[in-house]
Amino acid sequence: MPARIDLTLDCTDAQLLAVFWKSALGYVDLPPPPPFETREEWLAQFDLPEGETVDDGAWLCDPEGIGPHLAILKVPEPKTAKNRLHIDVRIAGHGTTAERWSRVLAEAARLVAAGGSVLAEVDGHHVVMADPEGNEFCVAAAGPPPPDA
Repeated sequence: MPARIDLTLDCTDAQLLAVFWKSALGYVDLPPPPPFETREEWLAQFDLPEGETVDDGAWLCDPEGIGPHLAILKVPEPKTAKNRLHIDVRIAGHGTTAERWSRVLAEAARLVAAGGSVLAEVDGHHVVMADPEGNEFCVAAAGPPPPDA
């Protein structure tokens, strides 16, 4: 059985990035683990440093349960270098190369309006972007559909 992975993104403003990544991925807030009813109740079991609050983190999930969970956690140090691991946002849909590229560009424009920025375009293939705190990710077309079984 393969291991399930979760992704964790360090940041300075967890709530800002949570709004952006929920928009980018179509994710929703992950409910706290049972038996806790709120994130505040869940966090109360940990010995958090003074001044840390529930707003210093955000926990997101794919509403269909397919994609990995995404934890967004406030850290004291700023981002200083290129990510060693990044997220690829894959845009679904079929059609010609031009039609698929048009959808990629439209999604990149939507994410710019949501607070992201374009770093580079690899024409016809993908757009390299950054979230509001400079974490790099790519927007690209999804692969071709699987052959009929």
